[in-house]
Formats: sequence, structure tokens, C-alpha cells
Amino acid sequence: MALAPLASITDLEARGVTVAAGEVGFVNGSLDSASSVIREAAGSPISEATSTVDLEGDTETRLRLPGLPIRSVSSVLLDGVAVTDWKLRSGALWRACGWRPGCDPANVTVTYVHGLPEVPADIVDLVCRMVGQALLVFRESDDALTALADKPLSQERIGDWSATYSFAPDYSVMELPEKIRNRLAARFGGNAQAVKSR
Repeated sequence: MALAPLASITDLEARGVTVAAGEVGFVNGSLDSASSVIREAAGSPISEATSTVDLEGDTETRLRLPGLPIRSVSSVLLDGVAVTDWKLRSGALWRACGWRPGCDPANVTVTYVHGLPEVPADIVDLVCRMVGQALLVFRESDDALTALADKPLSQERIGDWSATYSFAPDYSVMELPEKIRNRLAARFGGNAQAVKSR
């Protein structure tokens, strides 16, 4: 099941952005896209989710779970067999005898609840800013195809008006600067390995 966007049209409107009826579909798609980009950078759903992950078990006593913060764990399987001799400590499962029963690598399947019950205000704001930029491009375009082309203004002159647009193929209003990507990864736990969310 797809996760809900990290912000809504109501959040945009609370920031003074009016969304016309003909823009709702575009804005909802942009909210989904911006949320996906932010979640990918964070390595976490950010908002509360129930996930099942498959992790490689080894001889270490701690098995770190992706998608901080970890709120609860409902099921742990070691090579398909339920285990209960673990404790949840600081976003990791601790088990005295480690996570590999023999010499071969083990598969640990964990079902757990993680993320925050309420999306932090700065994350909502970041999504709204990204969507606001996309909406500006959409409104300035003659057609939807031009809006999707993302041609940011890179230079403008007022006397005898002139404008220069960047057509860099790697640019998008849905891109996050490296500094913000690093901050999100550090804050929410880095690399998500969730294989299934419910």
C-alpha cells in the first residue's frame, strides 16, 4: 500500500497557496513525488508505517532496523522460524547469541512499526516548497508538456527584457540539494531496506 503524502493541499493553502480546481490533479501528483524524493533521501517513511524487512543476520548481537524511529516490533523470524529471545534497544534488535544460527548467512525477517505519528513541520514545509515550485512552472507554461520539461530561469535582465532558461537534463524542481539529502539521512536513519509496507 502506498504511503500518504507528507503534506496536503490544506498545508499548501495554510501557506497562502490557492489551488484551482484544474490544478488539483497536478498538485496531488506533485505532493506524491516530493514525498517520495524526501523519503528516499531520508531512508525512512518519516510518517508512521508498518513494514516488513528482510535483513542479513550475522554473529553480531545487534541488528539495526531501518526507518528510525522504531516504535514497536511485532514479529521476528530467523530463517523462517519465529524467535522471541530479543530486545529492542536504540533502533536495533539485541540478541545475546547473535543473528546467525550456524556458519551460513541467515535471513532475518522483521515486521515492525516505525516513523513518526505526526510529520514534523519542517518536512511538511519542505514538501510544500517543492510543490510550490512545481506549481509555478505549471502555471507559467502554455501546456502540461512544457510544465513537465522543467526549464528553470537561470538569468533575467529587465532593460530590453531578456531571459535565459536552463535545459539541463538532470535538473528538476523535485531534486534535493546534497546538503538536505545528507541532513535527512542523518536525522531519519539513512538507508531504508523495507521490502513491504502495509
